Amino acid sequence: MRFGYWTPLFGGWLRNVDDEQMDVSWDYVLTLARRAEALGFDLTLVPELNLNDIKGTAHPSLEAWALAAALAATTERLEIMAAMRPGYHLPAVTAKQAATIDEISGGRFTFNVVSAWWAEEARQYGGIFSEHDDRYRRTAEFVEIMQGLWRQTPFSFHGEYYDIDNAHLEPKPRVLPRIYAGGESEAGKSSITNYADAYVTHGGTVHELRAKIAEMRERRDAAGKPPFEAFGMAAYVIVRDIESEARAELARITDVQHGSAYESYQDFISKSQLERVPSLEDYSVSNRGLRPGLVGTPEQVAERIRAFEAVGVDTLLLQCSPQLEEMERFGSQVIPLLR
Repeated sequence: MRFGYWTPLFGGWLRNVDDEQMDVSWDYVLTLARRAEALGFDLTLVPELNLNDIKGTAHPSLEAWALAAALAATTERLEIMAAMRPGYHLPAVTAKQAATIDEISGGRFTFNVVSAWWAEEARQYGGIFSEHDDRYRRTAEFVEIMQGLWRQTPFSFHGEYYDIDNAHLEPKPRVLPRIYAGGESEAGKSSITNYADAYVTHGGTVHELRAKIAEMRERRDAAGKPPFEAFGMAAYVIVRDIESEARAELARITDVQHGSAYESYQDFISKSQLERVPSLEDYSVSNRGLRPGLVGTPEQVAERIRAFEAVGVDTLLLQCSPQLEEMERFGSQVIPLLR
């Protein structure tokens, strides 16, 4: 199992807790990254949203790709996985940015390609936001252009969304960046099967992940593609010495209160095609992180992680709050049980 964590752009992950003691600052992000390396974490996912999805749109948030480049320059071992939505980028320019960050990091840069879901963010920031299936078709072209530029020079492409004529990209990446992607709709899964190197998903139960991984393996095989290189899952983790203390913390953070922190909820459920629509309680924590059930003592959480590993999950992308303190707990008390 590889252990990753979400870089906090928004001051936390909890929609029912106003102050999580997590600064929206580069200093805090850097402190987390350096401590994560020391604790044995393998990678960090830098999510990309230009508005604060957790605390509300009026609250601060940081920009993903600037942070990814800074992390590449200031860490030694972490894989830097930056999220990217094609509606906010140009493919050839993005390919060059990626090659540059790959150079800075010494080959540690990867992608999480996201086809986007938040219409209000697109309205405020001028992003391209079309109907659901159209977003996945655009994403497929975007990835094909990036990979073409990384592999050959000059490169040309003429598609429905993009035209590239004899483009030159040098230097090439030292390591071809791995493309992670996730999706639950038919259009999403079909598209991802063809262009992604690895599959990532929101949090789910062991049963849900078993079925999802089996389906994606079958799709990949039917498409004549090599197996996915990894299967990742988002999860929120609560570790305490006593199970009752972990359950009390779970109750605290899911005490639903309607307010600005839920203003993205309707966009999320209406602009996505989800296999399971999350309740407001599930939405209390980002990315359906409570569904995996990583709540309890170190031994209980480790046992639960082993169950996910048994059905094919090999990469966990963890959220916790306050992040530095809870990562310390997980790194010192859970990771050693699994290694």
